[in-house]
Amino acid sequence: MNGSSRQIFRQRLLVLKAEIIAAGDIAPEAARQEPGAVGNDEDTQPLAEMSQSIASSRNRNRTGVLARVIAALARLDDDPESFGMCVECDEPIGAKRLDLMPYVELCVECQQEQDKAQRPQGGRRHLTDFR
Repeated sequence: MNGSSRQIFRQRLLVLKAEIIAAGDIAPEAARQEPGAVGNDEDTQPLAEMSQSIASSRNRNRTGVLARVIAALARLDDDPESFGMCVECDEPIGAKRLDLMPYVELCVECQQEQDKAQRPQGGRRHLTDFR
């Protein structure tokens, strides 16, 4: 990867970082709409909990992407020649993958191996697994 390509990726990463920071966290919905209300509405409670869970998940994902963007910027500063190379196998990550996610550290093959290792053993879960 040449210097002009690295500069383009640096700009894209800086823009992505600014967008994530500017967007801020997603505020979870309050579980109870009226603070003075007594008791709870059994119909709205599950929906409120689900909304809180979704907001929390989105915030965790955004924080994870922001950390990866910051790490990619650090790689560009510390060792610009290694940017765009897989940290596991030292092979090129691939232009298409970098265009979609300029903060990735692994090539497709190494990412698949890592995902396979993190997956629970035994394949898909079935409804009867939780009895």
